[in-house]
Amino acid sequence: MNINNTLQSNSTQLTLVDYLNKDLVKNQISNVVGKTEIQRFITSIISAVNVNAELKECTKQSILSAALLGETLKLSPSPQLGQYYMIPFGRKNNKKAQFVLGYKGYLQLAIRSGFYKKINVLSIKQGELVSYNPLEEEIQVNLITDYEKREKTETIGYFAYIEYMNGFRKNLYWTKSKMESHARKYSTSYAKDLKDGTNYSYWIKDFDSMAYKTMLRQILSKWGNLNSDLQMAIDADMAVIEADGSKTYIDDSLEKSNYNFNDNNAEEVQEKNIEDKPETVPKTTYKSAYDALFN
Repeated sequence: MNINNTLQSNSTQLTLVDYLNKDLVKNQISNVVGKTEIQRFITSIISAVNVNAELKECTKQSILSAALLGETLKLSPSPQLGQYYMIPFGRKNNKKAQFVLGYKGYLQLAIRSGFYKKINVLSIKQGELVSYNPLEEEIQVNLITDYEKREKTETIGYFAYIEYMNGFRKNLYWTKSKMESHARKYSTSYAKDLKDGTNYSYWIKDFDSMAYKTMLRQILSKWGNLNSDLQMAIDADMAVIEADGSKTYIDDSLEKSNYNFNDNNAEEVQEKNIEDKPETVPKTTYKSAYDALFN
């Protein structure tokens, strides 16, 4: 008997709660979270689905698979936390939930790895940038100290910063126009939204969050130390996790077959041919964006 086929059979006639409480499904959940955590896990899924009406239309197996991956990475599906999202994709009667890693998920996984003393990403507002030298990687900014005023000020760019425990540092600055070009080039859904005036793409719905995520992925994939969890998360980002564990990538922004961790010129990355680093967890400092930039 194929358990995956059994889990999917007749699931359309069940509510999500009933589906998740089937014995076969609970056994699958238990294998990942443990028997004592089953109810907590089910409750977290139901809560995440209840805030997104379209997600309720997705196949229950795709929701479960995305959530189990998030649980494996010890990330929360709560939209308020922004660590990862289950995003509906597809046409009516054939929608599936794709796993989308949030920038806060990148931060959590990187911090948890124990490799980094500081890691941050920040938007740069109009009037704040004094100069940026990409050759020397030196940036000068004069941040707006009034929070409310800063939030209302137009964003002109994005800055990411990492510092290893041994003192090695890297930073990266992109203008907003460069970020927009990147999104148009690597996200067909964003390019289509711009053309059609629609808002299906997450780049349209929350450009800053996608920009933060892109900056973190750029700096971590090119100069970061990636443990197995980060590799797994990057590999699964923007994918529908099928019942057999395979991945179907939704957006051209993640054409996985073209990426290589060893290619510093690659725009995006894939988990391929990289040696897993042992995970150690010394005390790691996560400071505010202001502290991480200038202290």
